[in-house]
Amino acid sequence: MTKSHARRIFESILSALIMVAAVNTSGNAAISARDRQALAKADLIYIATVRKNGTQSKAAPVWFTTGTDNDSILIQTGPGTWKAKRIKRGSPVLVWIGKADGPAFIGKAEITSDSVIEDKILKDFRQKYWQNRVMGIGPSRARFQSGERIAIRIIPIRDLPAGFVSQPGSPPPPTQAATSQ
Repeated sequence: MTKSHARRIFESILSALIMVAAVNTSGNAAISARDRQALAKADLIYIATVRKNGTQSKAAPVWFTTGTDNDSILIQTGPGTWKAKRIKRGSPVLVWIGKADGPAFIGKAEITSDSVIEDKILKDFRQKYWQNRVMGIGPSRARFQSGERIAIRIIPIRDLPAGFVSQPGSPPPPTQAATSQ
């Protein structure tokens, strides 16, 4: 093997390792510019999870805010919901922004008891949703502390194509985009 051939192999391996490290460092991709624009105008997101049989659930509308890092979406729900049970099991999430046929992405969700995330949800929901501010609907400090509500952080993995719609009962798209060979 010549030095130049060995160098090319080394550079290829190094390049591949750097790409893998970049994907795995924070475990997330940034919210795309398309999705940031849509999130700034949206009151709701629609979320579907993946059932044990590998099919999509029905997309449900939920309140949301963005994380302090602006690279995640934060929601809350009851611990006994199907959404929570599936996320706890490791289900990917499908998210549509603003409407059921809005811009969509697939992401990884995690249940968290991080007080910074809970505080952000409480603060932002009070500002964004009058129902929370005036009527007390939604999360509260007491509901988080009692375990009646849980916080969920959604980290985008990749955008889905324009026009992608919820298809309950069908397989979800792959988490990673197909690569051409």
